[in-house]
Amino acid sequence: MTTPKTNEQRLSALADLAVNFAANVQPGQVLAIGAELGKEQLVRALADSAYRAGAKFVDVAWFDPHIKRSRVLHADPETLGWVPPWIGERVLALGENRCARIGLTGPVEPHLFEDLDPALVGRDQLPFVAENGRVVSERTTNWTAIPCPTPGWAALCFPELDPEAALELLWEEIAHVCRLDEEDPIAAWSERMDLLESVGARLRALQPDALKFKGPGTDLTVGLLPTSKWIDARFSRDDGLVHMANMPSEEIFTTPDPQRVDGVVRATKPLVAAGTLIEGLEVEFENGRVVRIDAESGAEALRSISQRDQGASRLGEVALVDGLGRIGKLNHPFYDTLLDENAASHIALGSAYLFAVDPEDHERANRSGTHVDFMIGSEQVEVLAIGADGEETLVLKSGDWQI
Repeated sequence: MTTPKTNEQRLSALADLAVNFAANVQPGQVLAIGAELGKEQLVRALADSAYRAGAKFVDVAWFDPHIKRSRVLHADPETLGWVPPWIGERVLALGENRCARIGLTGPVEPHLFEDLDPALVGRDQLPFVAENGRVVSERTTNWTAIPCPTPGWAALCFPELDPEAALELLWEEIAHVCRLDEEDPIAAWSERMDLLESVGARLRALQPDALKFKGPGTDLTVGLLPTSKWIDARFSRDDGLVHMANMPSEEIFTTPDPQRVDGVVRATKPLVAAGTLIEGLEVEFENGRVVRIDAESGAEALRSISQRDQGASRLGEVALVDGLGRIGKLNHPFYDTLLDENAASHIALGSAYLFAVDPEDHERANRSGTHVDFMIGSEQVEVLAIGADGEETLVLKSGDWQI
């Protein structure tokens, strides 16, 4: 295909890739879409594509960040962590009915919470709900998340440009990282997933007991579980239906041992958590638990999140990203976890993915009502696999696989 140029062409191309490949919506299925207000055009394109693909119904859950702002400003702070049970019950019902799901990422108004107490903002994690992690782990839905360019997001990424030029450039980059500029985007993604799957198999064959990250400000050891598997974004539902979680995706990841994480790690990219921009982040672990969170700005938001429950201060994911992906080569942050986490290796505080370990290790995997990724990889950060005998094998150096 030729690179889509007009707004209508871009919306249609991204929607078709999400519906027909990433989420793999099936005839007769219900498609649930989650999006902030301000993303109506892409939501409508997704609905149009889904109905053309045979969807039975498209159900959209809208989220308004302005109402979240009002809650943080005026509600009793002790109530900010409360989530109406029917919101989580809806997510569980989507799993019970084997629905498809598509979530739209990218901020609409990235500065909306800047003047609020980040500790209070961190207590209200909506639109994220804990039930989402359960449905993902139980593999009952075919799902994906895709980026949705907006004027506010474009201005955040490219403040030096006028609004129209910034949005145009953001769309060009989203089309590029989603491989919409390939003759056959689906074939291009299949080839990339094949490569990542082969690297994951080679890494697992090493049977590492732990990974070590070493770089400027970083000396971190992450223990692994005996059955930790290295998985790429090509997921399968519990009945075998294949879908691609996250579009784009350049990572392989696994579930670590939440009791065996030690050392200090410095984030290599900004993080947006609970609507708060966190820059210059540094986190210290002892015996698996976070003991210190510092940052140049926004640290209180992550501190608040890490205190949400017993598992929120332990790791639920460790992921590796090489230098062959398209996102990191653009050499600027997107201030959006979906994109930034696929530009660099990362770890996540909170809930683990149970399907990344065998059933005998399920009880050892971390449990939490939250999941927050932050980026710790760069060309200056080396990754080593450590065997049970202490032998070290270089895995990633200067962004290149060494295995």
